[in-house]
Amino acid sequence: METFQAFAQPWWVNLLVFIPLIAYLQWRGRGLALSWPRLAVTTVFAASFGYVEAAVVVYLRAASGLLPGYMGTLSEVARLSVQTYQQAQAGNQLPQSLATVEVFREAATMFMLAAVALLAARRTRERWAIFLWTFSVWDISYYGALWATVRWPFSLTNQDVLFLIPVPWLSQVWFPLLVSTLTMLGVSLARTKGQKSP
Repeated sequence: METFQAFAQPWWVNLLVFIPLIAYLQWRGRGLALSWPRLAVTTVFAASFGYVEAAVVVYLRAASGLLPGYMGTLSEVARLSVQTYQQAQAGNQLPQSLATVEVFREAATMFMLAAVALLAARRTRERWAIFLWTFSVWDISYYGALWATVRWPFSLTNQDVLFLIPVPWLSQVWFPLLVSTLTMLGVSLARTKGQKSP
């Protein structure tokens, strides 16, 4: 198990922890006109998409030779990679061609989440909330799917490459999970009770 690290790299990635608070403070006055059914539908999309993203990462690592035991069963992958698989190091070892594809995949992910937000709500504030909600669900389900398939992360202190645009963002797994959980909490608390979505 890796030792706990309080800060992500580069330094400005740490500022992401303020997004849920700032967004909540902006939304709480008038509230968000988002129904639970609308959030549930976007949750289904985001959770499904999180699994797809995790599968892409597994395929990418296997194609690069960075996933031990991938020719066998998932239990063999988990058993063989428990000591050697390091997500953050794997990101640095990708061939340039695959790293380029990965950058474009990340950009496409953001466009897809933004498109769902545009389709799910009419007003900018609700669209922003849906984007943050789906991003958070996607992020949590991504780590859940990776753990379910290849048993990574082994712990919340495992180092990960969170994003590559414009430079690699590095942190331990607990950090994105914290930001995502706080974001979902902020959206939930800012909802206007009893009001239907426009």
